[in-house]
Amino acid sequence: MATHTHKHGHGHRHGRDHDYGRDHDPDYDRDHDHDYGHDHDHDQDHDDYGHDHVSGVGSQRALLVALAFTTFFAFVEGAAGWWAHSLALVGDAGHMIMDAVALGLGATAAWVSRRPPSLRHSYGFKRAEALGAMLNVALMLGVVVYIGIEATQRIASPRPVDGPVVMLVASLGLLVNLGSAWVLHRSEQNLNVKGAMLHVIGDMLGSVAALAAGVVIWLTHWYPIDPILSVVIAVLILIGSLRLLRDVVHVVMEGVPHDIDLERVGRCIASAECVAHVHDLHVWALDSSTYAVSAHVVIDDMSKWSECRRRVAEKLAEQFGIAHSTLQPEAPEAFERHCASGGCGPVYSRGG
Repeated sequence: MATHTHKHGHGHRHGRDHDYGRDHDPDYDRDHDHDYGHDHDHDQDHDDYGHDHVSGVGSQRALLVALAFTTFFAFVEGAAGWWAHSLALVGDAGHMIMDAVALGLGATAAWVSRRPPSLRHSYGFKRAEALGAMLNVALMLGVVVYIGIEATQRIASPRPVDGPVVMLVASLGLLVNLGSAWVLHRSEQNLNVKGAMLHVIGDMLGSVAALAAGVVIWLTHWYPIDPILSVVIAVLILIGSLRLLRDVVHVVMEGVPHDIDLERVGRCIASAECVAHVHDLHVWALDSSTYAVSAHVVIDDMSKWSECRRRVAEKLAEQFGIAHSTLQPEAPEAFERHCASGGCGPVYSRGG
């Protein structure tokens, strides 16, 4: 008997029961139960608590605002940098243009991630957020390489730079980037927004570097400071990009979210009065804000499973924010046979 139950934030409940042997197999032996790879009764339940089907709307709006700011000023800064012969300004303008592309990708990913589940994508498209962040990282690495090559050439052959123009444009750029950072900071903090924030912070550092270069050139006429500071900014951008890449890879590899303690989750489930043991426990992230859990739950009285499952799912949602839970009940005898074969993994027990 498999029972699939979906509970959504708007309060509607949809349930249906299937006996796959009786309904679909004319040769079904009514004296035995299904065995899906384990010797236990198969009664798997699935709960969604508080799914927000419009998640990402706020982040998409913030990304579009930041995109408008960034695109407009990138062309202003690029023209000024070309006129003043400043690599810091030209590099920052190129960086901002790449950022505009990245922000556009992020906004697109935020829109795609809100599409509902389908028969081909049963979890929906939440992983689009991770793909957008990964593309952002690739673009940032390209910017780092470009700045490094240009800076090396400029250090070997310094060119005169118009310090006052660099200072003025860099100051305006800093204000624009601060505005974009403020908009992104107030929105939903997911991988897309974190990736966009990385770009904006890189732009802010670029503007600070250009401003510092303009001041030094204006006071001392030491032109190599322009490419030197560009290299410093490129290194900082590289460090931030690698950190974001680490987070994206962790999500794609279905690692346990950084803010989730797997043992605490196991003890939480086992603390329910109706639960004897928990094993085969898995927690992973669909995106940076949507977590899922699956587990085998050993109970003494199968007739109480429906109420037990509801209590466990509510505890997971309340204590860990895990809204998507798939829990499979298991009789003690089946649990013992399963563990005897070495297939249980870590086991969390009531009172243990």
